[in-house]
Amino acid sequence: VQLQASGGGLVQAGGSLRLSCAASGGTFSLYVVAWFRQAPGKEREFVGAIGRSGGSTLYADSVKGRFAISRDKAKKTVYLQMNSLKPEDTAVYYCTADRTKILSAWTHPDYDYWGQGTQVTVSS
Repeated sequence: VQLQASGGGLVQAGGSLRLSCAASGGTFSLYVVAWFRQAPGKEREFVGAIGRSGGSTLYADSVKGRFAISRDKAKKTVYLQMNSLKPEDTAVYYCTADRTKILSAWTHPDYDYWGQGTQVTVSS
């Protein structure tokens, strides 16, 4: 499966952005999809993930209550709605997918497929 992330940009603190992860070339509904982010000089970190049916989600503590992941099976797209953005949310955001991930491993970055990343910059 190929992943295309989009929707990044520059936003003021407190603002919102919605990132999209569009898939092609596979049966997207069979994949767990996650978002990771990487800020300059920092390790790539888990942001959140959504299960195959869309009924299960998991978030990092740092974004819980502010970010929400959803998926549209017809459009083969997963969304990351980001609200109440903070300067520390500034990073390149990557979407990633895997067919065999179990819930306990969703936070680990060993996913099979990665998109190219989209830059999110939050100004103070």
